[in-house]
Amino acid sequence: MSEQYKGKVDFYAVYILEAHPTDVWTMQSNVTDKVLFRSPRDEAERAAVAGTCVRKLGIKFPALVDSFDNKVERAYTGWPDRLYLIAPQGRVLYKSKPGPFGFHPDDLAAAIQKTAGKP
Repeated sequence: MSEQYKGKVDFYAVYILEAHPTDVWTMQSNVTDKVLFRSPRDEAERAAVAGTCVRKLGIKFPALVDSFDNKVERAYTGWPDRLYLIAPQGRVLYKSKPGPFGFHPDDLAAAIQKTAGKP
């Protein structure tokens, strides 16, 4: 989708809290996928884990890392994951329900088409 709307919409991944850290809540899918991280203890460790996640997931657009005080997560209720469309002026134009079950990229695409036009 980021390639489809290149030049019309900027895409960013924002790494927030680790959803299933090994020291809190390990899921079998994390073990199977070998995605095993403890809760980062500082901003540098959070940035390192974020970088690993970006590489493992093959994310092709810029990734940002929330500060250690979780300011972005609190402001946007991003945990466990969400999709947003935000106007250049900062107004939220689309906010998905929490993922993974509320994570519907087609709904985001429809919101983009409504505001930015077809690719």
